[in-house]
Amino acid sequence: MCKTKPARGKGYTAGASCITSILMNDIEAKVNLETVAFCTCVGKDYLQDILPGCKNHLLPIEGEQFSSASNNMYPLGILDTNLLFSHPEGSIRMKTEIVVMDNCTSQHIILENDRLNFYGIDINNHKDRYFAIGENKRQKFAFSNMPKKISLVSSKRDTYKEEFVAYKLV
Repeated sequence: MCKTKPARGKGYTAGASCITSILMNDIEAKVNLETVAFCTCVGKDYLQDILPGCKNHLLPIEGEQFSSASNNMYPLGILDTNLLFSHPEGSIRMKTEIVVMDNCTSQHIILENDRLNFYGIDINNHKDRYFAIGENKRQKFAFSNMPKKISLVSSKRDTYKEEFVAYKLV
């Protein structure tokens, strides 16, 4: 399927992101399935918004150098966690290490290409954009059209989500 070509000088408006919602430690977060990323990473400010206090539990990282385009990125440590891609027909729990960057300003987690390959994540860019994980290509996961602001964590319990995480995961 071909889209209508944008007007001259507006080619940058034709793209779409690969951002979707996940659960990380039972909290909703946004993740970008990034096929050119070297490592899975997140900015310290976004991480603080979704998981306050987790900075105290980072694994050390030393001697590594990171860059994004022409900017140096400064790692603070590694967050060892699970990402949960929830789906009514069976969810996927992805064990991953996320490098926390001091100067990353994105408002989502960036999931790197090796992780996409390891879990068999296929991105479909046809008319109905979606991604599939593993062998079950009929189990489709949706992308967000517009990234929405993630609400802060509340002290209220969501028993439905707790039951889902505890009993209905693959």
